[in-house]
Amino acid sequence: MGAVLAGFFTGLSLIVAIGAQNAYLLRLGLTRRYVGVAMTICVASDVALILLGTAGVGVVVRSYPSMLNILKWVGVAYLVGFALYSFYKASKREVLLPSESQPPPPAGVG
Repeated sequence: MGAVLAGFFTGLSLIVAIGAQNAYLLRLGLTRRYVGVAMTICVASDVALILLGTAGVGVVVRSYPSMLNILKWVGVAYLVGFALYSFYKASKREVLLPSESQPPPPAGVG
C-alpha cells in the first residue's frame, strides 16, 4: 500500500504543477477549442509514459546501455523541435504596443 500511495502522490505532484502541458490545456480551455481531444491525448500519453516507465524502461536501459543515449537524443530533438515551434508561433502573433489611438490609462496607473 505504501508504494501505491507514493505513486499516487508523485503522479498528483506532476499533474498539479503548471508545466507546458497544463499551460497548453489551460489555454485551450480558455479558448474553448479542442479541449476534449487535447485532454484525451494528454491523459493517454501520461498513462502510456507512466506504464512504460514502470513496466521496464529501466530494465531495457540496463540491458542495452546505448538505448539511454538514443532515448536522450530523441528527447533532445523533441524539446528543440517544440521550442522552435513555440518561437515560430510567438513570432506570428501581433505585439501589443501602446499607440495614440488607444485611450490613456486611468490616473495613477503606470
